[in-house]
Amino acid sequence: MTTAQRTALIVGDMQTGILANFPFAERVLPGIAATLPAARRRGVDIIYLRAGLRPNPDDIGEGNTLFRKFFDLGDLFHETSPHTDVDPRIAPAPTDTVVLKRRTSGFAHTDLDLVLRTRGITEFAICGVATGAMIAATAYAAADLDYGVTVLRDLCADDNDDIHTFLCDHLFPSRGMTVTTAAAWLDNPTAPQH
Repeated sequence: MTTAQRTALIVGDMQTGILANFPFAERVLPGIAATLPAARRRGVDIIYLRAGLRPNPDDIGEGNTLFRKFFDLGDLFHETSPHTDVDPRIAPAPTDTVVLKRRTSGFAHTDLDLVLRTRGITEFAICGVATGAMIAATAYAAADLDYGVTVLRDLCADDNDDIHTFLCDHLFPSRGMTVTTAAAWLDNPTAPQH
């Protein structure tokens, strides 16, 4: 695969603590587990996003009530806890990359952009949880950075099915993102997705 053809699959927030405590996340795990080896065989770069806060509140601004709530859940979202590890059923391979994030978007104060640009990746597919949180925030940030974004709708989930459906059927396509299934994407993961 030439540099111009490289693409990535971003798998976000599929970590042990989230899967154990948010049942909707478990729904997409089998599909992600089946897609990862097929993507690797096609030369797709696999990048995991892992949500983790410092065990002290240095990551939490005074007015950030959402992340204060996450922090107050204890080690469920603390970076030093095994609850923030990628679920072992979809464990990263040695060639994969894991990016630690402290906010909803995979691009907010992380090195995700550096990893993608270093590898010559300009288009990627994204999956994981939740559609209305990490998927939406990362996809919007990526579009602002001129990446081509494909959302794998059958490998994304939200605790509110209406939000998932609205984003996949209306909002993402209206913002120039491709929304498709994992099987359709795997047929040609390096095809332009705009």
